[in-house]
Amino acid sequence: MHTIARLSAGVLATALLVAGCGGNEGSSQIKVGLITKTETNPFFVKMKEGAAAAAKSQGAELLSAAGKFDGDNAGQITAIENMVAAGVKGILITPSDTKAIVPAIKKARDAGVLVIALDTPTEPQEATDALFATDNFKAGELIGAYAKAAMAGKPAKIATLDLAPGITVGKLRHDGFLKGFGVAEGDPSIVCSQDTGGDQSKGQTAMENCLQKAPDINVVYTINEPAALGANTALKAAGKDKDVLVVSVDGGCTGTKAVQSGVIAATSQQYPLKMADQGVKAVVAYAKGGQKSSGYTDTGVTLITDKPATGVDAKDTTFGLANCWG
Repeated sequence: MHTIARLSAGVLATALLVAGCGGNEGSSQIKVGLITKTETNPFFVKMKEGAAAAAKSQGAELLSAAGKFDGDNAGQITAIENMVAAGVKGILITPSDTKAIVPAIKKARDAGVLVIALDTPTEPQEATDALFATDNFKAGELIGAYAKAAMAGKPAKIATLDLAPGITVGKLRHDGFLKGFGVAEGDPSIVCSQDTGGDQSKGQTAMENCLQKAPDINVVYTINEPAALGANTALKAAGKDKDVLVVSVDGGCTGTKAVQSGVIAATSQQYPLKMADQGVKAVVAYAKGGQKSSGYTDTGVTLITDKPATGVDAKDTTFGLANCWG
């Protein structure tokens, strides 16, 4: 059974309350909160779908909310406060600001609420009870190793199209890429670094800026597939799209199709539905028996490419499209 209701979250979007099937609605039903960065990103849309399905199967009630934009820390704080007041047993959150959200999470935990980070760890990671997420360092390392192998010894001129300062997921992917490629931060082969916020239009602008600075760029690392598609627009306009190796992270359906068409050479696929499913089940287990999830649970990552490189494990886009999201 599905019920739509509104949390008085001010800047937050309408909350979706998904009730379980058993007809046992009311105060006795376990309530689980889900707070994502935005309502519109396909990654978080799929995460909400996974949480809704898990809540239904567990006979729980899902309260979900999101900020108006990626980075809306105030909105996420309001959502935490509203969910605690509504009596949730646990909150699943993808933190927009991994440091600034910590005091609000502490208040929720002090009130006896289990708090699990999905996808993005807080700083420090121990600020939440548990983390269910992709190994983002490994995701970056996979595409870095792939890019290194694909270059086959050709000197690299690398552009990194990053997320934004101070966000753990962006730093982990960036650092993983450098490790996989075998270069250190500040290496002269890195000729340009720009922040994109994971946005397609900003990815295009960032790539345009990098091409002005270093027209001979031949490898582009992107924080996610929207940034990669934006970069491709700029490369195409400059007549360089066939000469530059673009790698990325996410494994959404749009991005996987871009791998299939050759726009992106390879991407590391992650699994938001699995994060949400496992998170909801962990909250229900806590509510029923007091069992607290702790530490880090790796929800998996797979390199997707149709042009495999020697020494780098990968699956093709047939696998990728069967397991993509969005």
